[in-house]
Amino acid sequence: MANLVIVESPSKASTIKGYLGSNYKVVASVGHVRDLPKSTLGVDIENHFQAHYINIRGKGDLIKEIRKEAKAAGKVFLATDPDREGEAISWHLANALGIPVEQVQRVTFNEITKSVVKASIKQPRPLDMNLVNAQQTRRILDRIVGYKLSPYLWKTVRSGLSAGRVQSVATKLIVDRENEIRAFVPEEYWTVDAVLLCADGKSVRVRFVGNREGKVRLTCEADARRVVDDVTGGTFSVASVKRATRRKNPPPPFTTSTMQQEASRKLNFQSSRVMRVAQELYEGVNIGAELGGTQGLITYMRTDSLRVSAEAQTAAAELIRGRYGERYCPETPRVYKARAGAQDAHEAIRPARVEIEPAMVRKSLTPDQYRLYKLIWE
Repeated sequence: MANLVIVESPSKASTIKGYLGSNYKVVASVGHVRDLPKSTLGVDIENHFQAHYINIRGKGDLIKEIRKEAKAAGKVFLATDPDREGEAISWHLANALGIPVEQVQRVTFNEITKSVVKASIKQPRPLDMNLVNAQQTRRILDRIVGYKLSPYLWKTVRSGLSAGRVQSVATKLIVDRENEIRAFVPEEYWTVDAVLLCADGKSVRVRFVGNREGKVRLTCEADARRVVDDVTGGTFSVASVKRATRRKNPPPPFTTSTMQQEASRKLNFQSSRVMRVAQELYEGVNIGAELGGTQGLITYMRTDSLRVSAEAQTAAAELIRGRYGERYCPETPRVYKARAGAQDAHEAIRPARVEIEPAMVRKSLTPDQYRLYKLIWE
């Protein structure tokens, strides 16, 4: 009797199926299977914010098919994404399939590689109801704010606009910043630069900052002209030379937000495009039999952690020693401190296998996949 593994994405299902073999059947829920109804609020505000969930329209046949597979299976593993949304999807699946919460066998994959998938299946855990309730709280808040606020926008601004938990706060931030801009009082200032010719024939650009009495602020053209008149035709001398060694540290590994920022700056990708491509790299790409076939190329892309596993650190150190030499490899791995409030539930975003260099898989990836993978790998 084969075991059943339920994931969110069909592409992820095919990747994982290749790792687990014939004793496992892998199916996809294609995201959520239950949600709050669209036609009503769906939240009983007077009764401890009790949520009323229904099966999503169009998912009936899929739920029946998964329920049929679950009844015929030896074990059912819920392997949705390793975040609070994925935890909630597993909870909804358990309810839809009639599996008691205490009997749920939950597995998560921070990276979709053969070793990690097989190890995770061997160590299922219970459903984390704290994560489930965190997602429910977020969804209920979305519904209450959006349901009450959106109709106001339709009446006052334009029909069809959506307002909610995120948009409302973002609007407040934009309004506050706009008020600061309008309240700003501009102050005029001037700068004076000189290009000096040194004895060795080289030139150097310097900027006026003050005189022997201290710094001088130039607030108008007359002040700047006075400085120019005072120094024109004069001799410049070096009063002191300061030499210092600057130490430049490499940037930390990517979190979701820093990956989006860098992809926007260097690749001109919008956030939705970044996350779509990152999801594809995480779920699995066929990179050829010689490199292991279909597998995930990066770790899970929704994270606020700067942590990197010891196994990945060791692999990176070996790559650096082999390519650049021992002197370019630090004696101990770099450890970055997470920002205050970080959940630190997953590793930072990194290559699943650092030895798979971007040039090696370029022909197997789309242009977007290659560019983002190269950015993450580097």
